[in-house]
Amino acid sequence: MTMYVDTSVLVACYCPERLSQAAERLVWRSDAAAVSPLTEVELCSALSLKVRTGELDRDSAGRILALFRTHLRDSYYRIVPVGAREYSLACEWIGRFAVPLRTADALHLAAAFANGLTLLTADHDLARSARHFGVKYRLLS
Repeated sequence: MTMYVDTSVLVACYCPERLSQAAERLVWRSDAAAVSPLTEVELCSALSLKVRTGELDRDSAGRILALFRTHLRDSYYRIVPVGAREYSLACEWIGRFAVPLRTADALHLAAAFANGLTLLTADHDLARSARHFGVKYRLLS
């Protein structure tokens, strides 16, 4: 099964968290993990927050980001696009006013759906949105 790895799971892979072991087991052992360019931006944001709150020091955050970028460069992840099709789908889903779907989450959901991938997430709200819109998902909890 090819999985689209949501940032919530990716952060757990690279930073010590409660779900790190489960995330690492699924992602590191997968030969078919995918991310989008949006994932890198969100990972940077998550690392920045961890530095600002004192959860990580700058050097550790920098090493984590460098490792992730090495994994991207070495094609550890399949990179799927977030283009006009995904933006349109995300807008359509948000515009239904049915679930509390945030912009970035809607784009991740659309990227997974448009590429026929199973969304791997630790975000319960995103999993509920995936279920609502018929997107295949796996909730890491």
